[in-house]
Amino acid sequence: MADPSSYRPAPGSIPDSPGVYRFSDSAGRVIYVGKAKNLRARLSSYFQDLVNLHPRTQAMVTTAAKVEWTVVGSEVESLQLEYSWIKEYDPRFNVKYRDDKSYPWLAITLNEDYPRVMVGRGQKKKGIRYFGPYSHAWAIRETVDLLLRVFPMRSCSKGVFNRHRQIGRPCLLGYIGKCAAPCTGQVSQEEHRKIVDDFAAFLSGQTATYVRRLEKEMKAAAAELEYERAAKIRDDLAALEKALAKNAVVLGDGTDTDVIALSEDPLEVAVQIFYVRGGRIRGERGWIADKADGTATTGDLVSRFIQQTYAGDSGDTIPREILVPTEPEDIAALTEWLSELRGSKVFIRVPQRGDKKALMETVERNALQTLTMHKTKRASDLTTRNQALEEIQAGLDLPEAPLRLECYDVSNLQGTEVVASMVVFEDGLPRKSEYRRFVIKGVDGQNDVASIAEVLTRRFKRLLDERSAVVEDGEDPAANLIDPETGRARKFSYAPGLVVVDGGPPQVAAARQAMDELGLGDIPVCGLAKRLEEVWLPDEEDPVIFSRTSEGLYLLQRLRDEAHRFAITHHRSRRSKSMVESVLDEVAGLGEVRRKTLLRHFGSLKKLRQATIDEVAALPGFGRRTAEAVVLAVNAAATKADTGRAPAVNMATGEILDDDVPAPAGLRSIEAPDGDPGRTGN
Repeated sequence: MADPSSYRPAPGSIPDSPGVYRFSDSAGRVIYVGKAKNLRARLSSYFQDLVNLHPRTQAMVTTAAKVEWTVVGSEVESLQLEYSWIKEYDPRFNVKYRDDKSYPWLAITLNEDYPRVMVGRGQKKKGIRYFGPYSHAWAIRETVDLLLRVFPMRSCSKGVFNRHRQIGRPCLLGYIGKCAAPCTGQVSQEEHRKIVDDFAAFLSGQTATYVRRLEKEMKAAAAELEYERAAKIRDDLAALEKALAKNAVVLGDGTDTDVIALSEDPLEVAVQIFYVRGGRIRGERGWIADKADGTATTGDLVSRFIQQTYAGDSGDTIPREILVPTEPEDIAALTEWLSELRGSKVFIRVPQRGDKKALMETVERNALQTLTMHKTKRASDLTTRNQALEEIQAGLDLPEAPLRLECYDVSNLQGTEVVASMVVFEDGLPRKSEYRRFVIKGVDGQNDVASIAEVLTRRFKRLLDERSAVVEDGEDPAANLIDPETGRARKFSYAPGLVVVDGGPPQVAAARQAMDELGLGDIPVCGLAKRLEEVWLPDEEDPVIFSRTSEGLYLLQRLRDEAHRFAITHHRSRRSKSMVESVLDEVAGLGEVRRKTLLRHFGSLKKLRQATIDEVAALPGFGRRTAEAVVLAVNAAATKADTGRAPAVNMATGEILDDDVPAPAGLRSIEAPDGDPGRTGN
């Protein structure tokens, strides 16, 4: 535990300007980032008597060993820099809002020549317009199915689109009127784009325009005795009304706004947001965060949430109005920042009465329910993870609980394309940003023992090299964890509390020997044998047997299985590229440079198989004759390999699915999926 007075800045050295500050621990890791209108006043508040500080603030200042700051020109600049540092350093004492679940989006790929509507999850990407998020994916699919009747835009994947473009015949959706079939030229690119624009406008809340237009068209068709067309328009109106019925009107004035509400206790905070477009709730989302900074007020929490949520957004994805439960202290800077992102004025308001106040209360009830449910689960999760780490410490006789676990696994197919994986768990949870892949270079054929030795030697030699480089430069050895050029953690900087290898005594012995040769005999090593789930230690004749109900064994199994998954994924990727190379070797006149061009552009045999002659011929260095030879060779190989295989089919619509896109619930393949092509070794 550090004494804050040991690193307190000298009197008068802290400027009284606005800026951003960061506290770092003895290892150089940034543990807290904050901003202030007056750096001197804010930082001085951290260096008062510890008994006057909040317990969490006490923990932060006693964990820290250094404080630094950067002066900026305005509060808006401090907002942007604070967000950048939090995203870069991931400080443990900052409030970080994380989704309580993965929410589905409705997305339109406006960056394509023929945009596609689809349902997906995860991070947003440029060039795609998103609607939602929504609570249930099935609800979005029902809405899309209804709207495609009125706005028949493309909904198939790229592979399906290209396939039907080649055969000149639309898929089932084109025949039943739920797609305008741009793949076969039934509508032009401009006509399809107009359908897409209408679809997006309807989803964004401009519903009354299309309802009135369809009503006029229906009446005109009936007056001209075109009863079939009038009946179709009537059915389209019914579909629109059914889709609209799924979203009740909450704001009668048709306002576009985001409503943010919080529910908090001394340790945690739950945030709920409702997305209201055209007066209707178009989506909702929830976050949970630990209140690592005990001094943060509700206004501070709102400010940090707004920064995290809208950073990276632009245009009309940011609404004109944001309703919050409490005005943040830096509301002027937030308003200016959001207005710059949107390109027009944005207002942050606290609702006082009427429909908006009632809606805020509804969102607050949702936030309270989210926090209650999370606390019920969290209590169990924390207890279980602590119990697992304590059981591993006791079972393996470790000096302390292994807060950082590293596991290594080797994957190969009959001694070819040998690769290895390194996965990291911290505090019992996966730390995916720390995962690493290795290609085995110094081992010929199938030899898992030698491969494990090579991987560990490379991993820990890098650690030693970085440490020695810092010592030679005369710097503080603890600073080796941070790259001075980028300010980020070095790739192999952290020593684990326990190294786990997938295997039995031979693999464990190889791992122990490799680390002893590097002078790292103080880092514990064990192996988990898959057959009986035994835990092996170096130089021990008998394994450590954990109870089958042990949380410690379950954590080691999860770690081992994740290492296997990560290794086999890497192996399959490399094998796919090798298959491309082997197929292309049969093409006469195709040299190494053009083979690499194909690999770099298409990446896999499956994607190259779906390419047209024109797409291949468009690559630099390719003519039409060469492109024809490449497509012919790939298709010939595919015919041999895929004899008897059938594509996956959407059983609801009859649409043939692309292999690149996982089938959602309710979809199945006509055939059984391929099995694992095989893997050797533990």
